[in-house]
Amino acid sequence: MRPVRFLAVLLLLAACGEGGGKAPHVGEAPPGFKLAALDGGGVDYPAQLSGKVVVLRFWATWCPFCKDEMKMIQAVWSQSRDKGLEVLAVNAGQEKGDIADFVARLGVSYPILLDPGSKVTRQYGVTGLPMTLFVGRDGKIKGRILGETDEATFRRKVEELL
Repeated sequence: MRPVRFLAVLLLLAACGEGGGKAPHVGEAPPGFKLAALDGGGVDYPAQLSGKVVVLRFWATWCPFCKDEMKMIQAVWSQSRDKGLEVLAVNAGQEKGDIADFVARLGVSYPILLDPGSKVTRQYGVTGLPMTLFVGRDGKIKGRILGETDEATFRRKVEELL
């Protein structure tokens, strides 16, 4: 079995195992969490982001769709962060060094969060990567994408919430 497929199967099985959560639905408030950031800081979600439009993005370096999408998200975030957009890219359980190298090569500067043991990833019921949740200023989920998306769709979903 190829390494990428093997890791994808492991992630899917981990999401189904003990401690796995039910994926939050549109109209619900997603669960809160506290995670360390790659840059040494941390995020207490949703407490620190009240009133903002938040994109929660679950990803991994081995995900074939995540690389190009992360660069696309960087462009949208750079143009919209002053309007109240925040992107939280939650890495699904990888080592900090691997994540740092990957992010540096991409030139991504939005918050990258570390999820050791994929606890938050499982809490959110993630069954595949990438998974993206769009949360409105009211703290409720307004949209969800499982899998790859294009820039036009991503931008439209963000702009509808800003």
